[in-house]
Amino acid sequence: MELNNQNSFGIGEGELIEIIYELPLPMRLDRWLVSKRPEQSRARIQHFINSGLVLVNYKTAKAKTPLKNGDNVQIWMPPPEPLVYLKPEKMDLEILFEDEHIIVINKQSGLIVHPAPGHKSGTLVNGLLFHCKDLPGINGKLRPGIVHRLDKDTSGCMVVAKSQEALVNLQKQIKEKIASREYIAVIHGAPNSEEGQIVGNIGRDKLNRLKYKVVEETSGRYACTYWKLEERFGNYSLMSFKLDTGRTHQIRVHCAHINHPIVGDPLYGRCKKLPCKLDGQALHAIKLGLIHPINGKEMIFESELPLDFQKLLSVLKVK
Repeated sequence: MELNNQNSFGIGEGELIEIIYELPLPMRLDRWLVSKRPEQSRARIQHFINSGLVLVNYKTAKAKTPLKNGDNVQIWMPPPEPLVYLKPEKMDLEILFEDEHIIVINKQSGLIVHPAPGHKSGTLVNGLLFHCKDLPGINGKLRPGIVHRLDKDTSGCMVVAKSQEALVNLQKQIKEKIASREYIAVIHGAPNSEEGQIVGNIGRDKLNRLKYKVVEETSGRYACTYWKLEERFGNYSLMSFKLDTGRTHQIRVHCAHINHPIVGDPLYGRCKKLPCKLDGQALHAIKLGLIHPINGKEMIFESELPLDFQKLLSVLKVK
């Protein structure tokens, strides 16, 4: 839907959302709306405001308008933008759970989650659009329903929202650490203790734009990974990880930073010769915990290790 710069509040298709500002201290309108509607980008929120789709105390406002406790904020939310070129594609999805609000899948290694330059088809989103007929439009043009993502060569549990209400709730659970994600991986070498945490800001590698690295505290974004040694296999170790934050490539970057990269990692690995053939890095999202966004039920999902990961463990146990 194209938004113009004229006041179009209440005109055409849309949904009226009314929220009371209850914080004790003032905050800019655009910043507060981004925190309340995390499925919308700041640029899109500002576009809504500039197009007259947001009222404060029944009057048009500006992005920098300071909100005071008790202010009434109304948003005329236009319908989701259509997916321009994204086409549904039939795909075999391993579904762990599904109802009218969410779908939980065990993503296979090698599958890109959402379209990107050079990858307009063959992604998980293409498969979801075929499976979930009413999914288009949720959370923007290219990432409908996506709450969190897994790297292309990482397998395991992922939850996808099938409704706007579920999307907002699940994103809040991820942000507030209500939802839990547990990973398992095989690394090179062995740590010196049984468990610990890796803390290090993560930023893009200036020498290789495809990679990320641990950077100075004054740059990048804070990242924290908790780890536990599960089993030793000579020059390799089976590890479990829990994320306190969710940065791009976080576990892979942190493991490489402590000189224990994940086996089979094409970007951060240090050894091309592997104990056996792998379809991707030996990193799997084995467990996902969340609160159902509609009925409030606590849910825990576990996904089986991929066959190549199982074979790797078998080979290492024999050595």
